[in-house]
Amino acid sequence: MSSKPLTPLLDKMGSPADLKALKRDELGQLANELRNEIIDAVSVTGGHLGAGLGVVELTVALHHVFDTPDDKIIWDVGHQAYPHKVLTGRRDRIRTLRKKDGLSGFTKRGESEYDPFGAGHSSTSISAGLGMAVASELKGEQRNVIAVIGDGAISAGMAYEAMNNAGAMDARLIVILNDNDMSIAPPTGAMSAYLARLVSGPTYRGLRDAAKQVSQILPDFFKDKARKTEEYARGFWTGGTLFEELGFYYVGPIDGHNLDHLLPVLKNVRDAESGPILIHVVTQKGKGYAPAEEAADKYHGVSKFNVITGAQAKAPSNAPSYTSVFAQSLIDEAGRDEKIVAITAAMPSGTGLDKFATAFPSRTFDVGIAEQHAVTFAAGMATEGLKPFCAIYSTFLQRAYDQVIHDVAIQKLPVRFPIDRAGYVGADGPTHAGAFDTAYLATLPSMVVMAAGDEAELRHMVATAAAYDEGPIAFRYPRGEGMGVEMPEHGSILEIGKGRILKEGSTIALLSFGTRLAECLAAAETLQSYGFSTTVADARFAKPLDEDLLAQLARNHAVLLTVEEGAIGGFGSHVATRMAQNGLLDGSLKFRPLMMPDRYIDHASQDDMYAQAGLDRANIVAAALRAIGDEAHALQVLAAAGRDGI
Repeated sequence: MSSKPLTPLLDKMGSPADLKALKRDELGQLANELRNEIIDAVSVTGGHLGAGLGVVELTVALHHVFDTPDDKIIWDVGHQAYPHKVLTGRRDRIRTLRKKDGLSGFTKRGESEYDPFGAGHSSTSISAGLGMAVASELKGEQRNVIAVIGDGAISAGMAYEAMNNAGAMDARLIVILNDNDMSIAPPTGAMSAYLARLVSGPTYRGLRDAAKQVSQILPDFFKDKARKTEEYARGFWTGGTLFEELGFYYVGPIDGHNLDHLLPVLKNVRDAESGPILIHVVTQKGKGYAPAEEAADKYHGVSKFNVITGAQAKAPSNAPSYTSVFAQSLIDEAGRDEKIVAITAAMPSGTGLDKFATAFPSRTFDVGIAEQHAVTFAAGMATEGLKPFCAIYSTFLQRAYDQVIHDVAIQKLPVRFPIDRAGYVGADGPTHAGAFDTAYLATLPSMVVMAAGDEAELRHMVATAAAYDEGPIAFRYPRGEGMGVEMPEHGSILEIGKGRILKEGSTIALLSFGTRLAECLAAAETLQSYGFSTTVADARFAKPLDEDLLAQLARNHAVLLTVEEGAIGGFGSHVATRMAQNGLLDGSLKFRPLMMPDRYIDHASQDDMYAQAGLDRANIVAAALRAIGDEAHALQVLAAAGRDGI
C-alpha cells in the first residue's frame, strides 16, 4: 500500500487567495504536488484522470493571475476541473468524487461559488462565457470571463456560433483553447488535425527558425518585411487566421506546461482592454503520470487503479456489457449485410463502435462532437440505400432532436438509432442520465421505439433494426452489464409492436419496458409470497404499442403497473393514453405507472439511483401492494429493504 503523497505547499492552500502569495518557483512545486494529489485521489474514486493532469499548470496559473471567483473560469466540459476543485476549497472532499453525496465529476453551480457554470456536455463554455461577459458589461461591472475549451470540444458547431457572435459584438471574453491532441478519442475533423499536425510537427518550427536566420543578413527594410511575413505565416500555420477572421485576437501557441510561458501571457491578456482574445495552449493529456501518457485514451475515464502500476480494478462478472453486446451484434449483422454502416459522434469506445471499426474500418464514421451533423449525415446515407446505425448516448442525442424530426422522421428515412446509456448512469450523474429519449422519440410519427429487457433481447433488436426499412427505428439499452441470460448465436427479427409474457398470473400485472424487467421478475416472486398471483410482461415496444397485450393485461388483472427507465411522458404515458382511448380504464382496473420521478437525481451508484427513484424491486412490490389496498405489507417490504418509499 502506498501512502498519500507529501504536499506541504498544497496543504497551505485553502483558497485561490492563498495561491496568489506564492513566488514563481513555488508555483512549480505546487503544480507537482497538485498533480500527485489528483493521481492519488482518482486512484481511490475512479473518474476522469487524463484531462485534469493535462491542465495542472494551467489551473495554477489561472488562479494565480485572475481574481476568482469574481473573475469567472468556465471549464468545458468539466472533465478538466479536478485540479480546479482542489484549489477552490474542496480538497477535503476530493476523495468523494462521483460518490453518493460527494463531489460531482463535473463543475456544478450548487457545489461552489468558483463553478460559475455547470457542465457535462461539451462545447457550451464560450456561449455561457459570452453571456456572462455581456451581463457584466450591462451591469457596469469589470471582470474577466475565461472559457477553457478542449480541442475536441471546439470541433462542435456551437463553439463557432459563439465565437462568431463574440467577435461581432467585440465582447470582452477570453477563450483558452486547450490543444491536448486527444479528446476522448483521437480528434476527428479538419480543425483537430490542423492544430495537432501543424503546431506539434517540425514544419512550423523549421520554417520559423529558417526565416529568422535569413532575416539576420538582410537590410533593415527587408528584415521588417520578413518579420511581418513570419507573423502572417505564424497566424496561418497555427490556426490564428481562422480565429482572427471570427473577430478574436489570437495568441499562441504556447506551452501549457511551462509556467514561464503561461504567466506573462495570462497577465498581459488580463490587463488588455481589447475585445475577445483566444489563447492557444498546447498541453499533454495525462501529463506527469506514465501509465496515462502511454495509454491510447490517456486514461480519459478510469475505475479505481493502482498508482504504481496503473492497473485498473474491475469487478468480475459473467455477464457482458450491453455496449459490447450491441457492438458484437452489429458486427455479426454487418458481416451478412454490406449496406450496414456505423456512425458515432466522438464516442467510438463508449458506444462500442471501436470494435466495429476494427472489423469494418471503411464502414465506420466518427464525425466528432457533432451530433446534429451525425444524424443528418446518417439521413443522407439512408437516402442512398445504406443502412446507417447512428449510435449516440441518450443524453447526447438530445442535442440533435430537430435533425431527428426534420431530417429523419418527417422523411421516414430508415436511420437506426442505437441509444446507449438509457436510464440512470451512476457516477456521471444527471447530466448524462438517459431519462428523456422515450418521451421525445415516441411522440414522433413514423418512429419505432424499442427497449431491450436483457442482453439477448438487445441482440434481437439489432437484427430487427437492420431488417426494418419502413422508417426510423430506435432501441435503447443501459450502461453496465447484462443479466447473464443465455445468448443466441444470431439475433432474430422481432415482430414490430409485439411484446411477450414471461410469467403468467391472475391478480397483478407488471408490464416492463427496458431492463427493469429483472426487478419486475424479482418483485413478482415477492408478491407471490404474499398470495398475489402476478404476471410479468416485457413490452419491447413503446411505439407501436402491443394493444392486444395491453387489453389482455387490463381485462384479466385487478392491478396493472408499467415500469420504465425513463421520465414521465414516456412509455407509461403512452400506455395510459391508449388504454383510455380503448375504454380499458373504465372498469375496476387500478393502473399505476412507475417511471423516473420529476426531479434530477444526483450521482450515486446505479442501484442507489433506482432505489431513490422508486424503481427497484422493493418499491415495485410496495406500489403493487398499495394499489391492491395492502398498505401494511407495503410498508413492511420497504422497511425490510431500508427504503423510505417514494
